[in-house]
Amino acid sequence: MASMQDKVETNLGLLILLVLLVVSVGGIVEIVPLFFQKSTTEPVAGLKPYTALQLAGRDLYIRESCMVCHSQMIRPFRAETERYGHYSVAGEFVYDRPFQWGSKRTGPDLARVGGRYSDQWHRVHLTNPRDVVPESIMPGYPWLAENKLDASDIRRKMRVLRRLGHPYSDEEIENAPKELEGKTEMDAIIAYLQVLGTAIKTRR
Repeated sequence: MASMQDKVETNLGLLILLVLLVVSVGGIVEIVPLFFQKSTTEPVAGLKPYTALQLAGRDLYIRESCMVCHSQMIRPFRAETERYGHYSVAGEFVYDRPFQWGSKRTGPDLARVGGRYSDQWHRVHLTNPRDVVPESIMPGYPWLAENKLDASDIRRKMRVLRRLGHPYSDEEIENAPKELEGKTEMDAIIAYLQVLGTAIKTRR
């Protein structure tokens, strides 16, 4: 008489069904409790949603594929915290849609880059990285200083994000185009970089 294991191993349909069942139960047990933990669903103290300029800069960061070479997640290991600062926590990323954690570091992690360098340093670095880091293999982005920001859809973006839980006020949304007026793409991406990780820095 064939054992239960033999029956499962020789019946492909049953095997697939049982594997899916085990994976589903395991996933539910691992993932669902996270939705009820405040540390993973609520922002850390001091965290604010991106301003209109920072939000535009984040979009440019994604457009230029910066996340391909730079992660934004510091692991809780001594080698990482000594180099980059406090390890990343879930509450820092409540307003990131999508988050930019990444897993590849051709360049350094940027999770705590906010406030580490001056705006002018970033401007020079983004224009020609080797002017400040001679060994850098990062390409330059000089066109960012020439391109004016497009403010035509910033209000719509912020309204959508408000529906998703970002606490933007009517006044912030209404004034968003004015915040982008006269600004370049370089200004925006620097504003985004300068806010990264600062909520935890402020708290320490």
